[in-house]
Amino acid sequence: MIESPEQYLKIAIDQAEIGLIEGGVPVGAALFDAAGNLLGKGRNRRVQLNDPSIHGETDAFRNAGRIKNYRDKIMVTTLAPCWYCSGLIRQFNIGTVIVGESVNFRGGIDWLRGCGVEMIDLASEKCISMMARFIREHPDLWFEDIGEI
Repeated sequence: MIESPEQYLKIAIDQAEIGLIEGGVPVGAALFDAAGNLLGKGRNRRVQLNDPSIHGETDAFRNAGRIKNYRDKIMVTTLAPCWYCSGLIRQFNIGTVIVGESVNFRGGIDWLRGCGVEMIDLASEKCISMMARFIREHPDLWFEDIGEI
């Protein structure tokens, strides 16, 4: 059982690192229940699968399968969720989001917080440096990913 936000984040970081090795955008995510049980994990695979809908959070959400109630669930992501993933979190009323970092991209953090979602930003140096390096080395993929070509 997972007991700390950093332990939750480790699973998402592992997914982000796999995505980077595969040539994709290094964003990993995982969905947990309130007891700390892993329900699903995933990574941004837009490049790998040529599918613009597969962000880290959506991949983890899909891999968790159908769940009747998400209010007590915890979404963990290495990067602040974009508007697309923020919409998913809001649509299904996921109650808590643990973010690895929001330095390189702020996404929908403030909006989600304003909607009553508990937001925990860990400001992980590992997540910050991994994303900063990716943006620096692959600005074309990054801006495509966030819809800012």
